[in-house]
Amino acid sequence: MKPLLVSGTGPLAAGITVCLLQAGHPVTHCTANPESDGNLIDRLRKAEAKHGRPDLEAQSPILGGLPENPDGFAAAIIAAPECADTKKNRIAELEAFLPPDAIIAVNTESIALSRLQEGARHPGRIIGANWADPAHTTLFLEMIVNTACKEASAHAFRDMAIGWGKDPYVVPGDEGIRSRMMSAMAREAFFLVSNGYASVEDIDRACRNDAGYYLPFAGNFRYMDLMGPYAYGLVMEDLNPGLDRSEGPPAWMEQLLHQGNTGMDAGKGFYEYGEGEAEKWASVFSRFSYRIRQLMHRYPFGDNEKTEP
Repeated sequence: MKPLLVSGTGPLAAGITVCLLQAGHPVTHCTANPESDGNLIDRLRKAEAKHGRPDLEAQSPILGGLPENPDGFAAAIIAAPECADTKKNRIAELEAFLPPDAIIAVNTESIALSRLQEGARHPGRIIGANWADPAHTTLFLEMIVNTACKEASAHAFRDMAIGWGKDPYVVPGDEGIRSRMMSAMAREAFFLVSNGYASVEDIDRACRNDAGYYLPFAGNFRYMDLMGPYAYGLVMEDLNPGLDRSEGPPAWMEQLLHQGNTGMDAGKGFYEYGEGEAEKWASVFSRFSYRIRQLMHRYPFGDNEKTEP
C-alpha cells in the first residue's frame, strides 16, 4: 500500500493514524508533540490488539516536522483545530511538500471548503474529511466534495476510506451535514435547559435512552420508516413553530467556558468530575466503542440480508 501522512496533534490525529495502520498503510505522523502522540499511538495500538484486532506492524514514524522525502505519498490527512488560518497554513505547508497528485483531506466542521481552497496551488485535490473520535473504532467518515474538487481525487479517497473500515458518505457541497445536525440538537437542548423545561441530566437520559437506542441500528429516516412517517409529520406541525432559533449559545454556556469549565480534563463541564474520574470515563468509553462497533458490524447499514435475527 502507498504511504499516507497524518498531520495533527492529540487523540483524533492519533486515532486516524492507528486506523490507517490497521489497514496496512505505512503512515508518517507529523505532530507538534511527537513524544506524547507517539505514546498515545502505542497505547491505542495495544488496545486494538487487546480487543482482537491484529497489529499489522505497519510503519509509523512520529515526526516533529515533515519528512525529508515527499515521494510516494498517496494522501495527507489534516486533523487541525477549527481555525481557518491554521488549516490554510497547514494546507500550504503540505502543498509545498507533496507531489501535485497527492490528495489533501482536511477536517472542517464549520468552515466552507471553498474558503480553505482559496489560494491553493492545486485546489482540486483538497477535499473535506471529518472523522469521529475515536477514529480507529468508529465507522464514521464524512467527505465534503465541492465543484472545485477533482472527481478522481474524491473517488480515490472514498475507496481508501472503505479499505480503512469506514462507511463513508459524500456531501456534494461546501459544508458537512454532521455538524449541522448535532448543532440543531444542541441548540434545542440548551433552550430546554435555559427555560426550565428539563435539566442537563434529563436531556442526556432522553437522548441516550431513545435516540441512542436506535441510531446504532438505523438513521433518522430509516427509523421513521419503521415507526411510520405520518406520526412524525403530525408532531412536527405542532412542535416546529416553537423550536429554538437562537443564533449563538446561551449566556450560561459562554460563562461556563469563560470560567475554564471545559469538560472532564478540567474537572468540570456540564457535570463535575473528581480526581481520576476523567481517566475512568475514558477507559469505559474505550471499551464501549469496541463493543458498539462489533454490534454495528452485525447489523450493516442498509443491508437487511446480512443482519442476524
